[in-house]
Amino acid sequence: MKYGITGASGTLGRLTADALLERVPAADVVLVTRDPSKLAAYAERGVEVRAGDFTDAATLDFSGIDRLLLISLDTVGTRVEPQKAAIDAAVAAGVQRIAYTSVTNPSHSNPVFVAPDHRATELHLFNSGAHWTVLRNAIYTEMYTLSAPGVLASGTIVTNAGDGLAVNVSRLDCADVAAAVLAGDDHDDKLYDITGEEALNPDGLAALYTELTGKPVSVQQLDDAAWVAAMSAHMPEAGAQALATLGRAQRLGYQATISTAVRDITGHAPRSLRDVLAPALAG
Repeated sequence: MKYGITGASGTLGRLTADALLERVPAADVVLVTRDPSKLAAYAERGVEVRAGDFTDAATLDFSGIDRLLLISLDTVGTRVEPQKAAIDAAVAAGVQRIAYTSVTNPSHSNPVFVAPDHRATELHLFNSGAHWTVLRNAIYTEMYTLSAPGVLASGTIVTNAGDGLAVNVSRLDCADVAAAVLAGDDHDDKLYDITGEEALNPDGLAALYTELTGKPVSVQQLDDAAWVAAMSAHMPEAGAQALATLGRAQRLGYQATISTAVRDITGHAPRSLRDVLAPALAG
């Protein structure tokens, strides 16, 4: 049995490769990346590293791979066709099952800016003729480690999420699940919501910041337009418009999905927001 991972030089790709290598021999693993030199350390361990670029289907060699993890590209808005091409190349190469990293609730009504790409890719995968596994990952918990310095400096969470709940998931847990799904035999044609098991609204997040740091943190609620205006002082307006859809989706309940998939598939509980934030804030 051969197991492949695309986008293997990215953060999720490397974490998944590491988790997979704890389950299967290195000789059974194929890592696909645009720049194989970035994965030289894996090649030294006996892993096969192949060059492959989704934007150039002719470079995609999935021959001999039985199960493939297709990690979604980060080029939002232009990634659907390359991802479809990768699925088609995998099917043509005889890949038996393709796992794809999606997002929770990629429905037509979900306003989050990444939903349309994932929805279109999922549909193509469902109709590809191969067995499939869809991993609908919640927003990464590690996102908060990036915003924490600004929150703590200002003492304020500025949000357009209202009282909406957010359920996040650690990237490490996503990698553990992906590796287990690749190596496991009972995941054909399954769709999993990959989430943590706690839901926090902005007030709950502020309370956690205060508890972990001893610094008072409050919440400032803005409507979408005001939030975009405030954030546009720190980033391009187009970026602020895109990020505003995260808060809107949370406000409307699209980020409140809780599942036990991490625990069910890996055998361990998902890492909590506290688990991720505490060491980051302590450092």
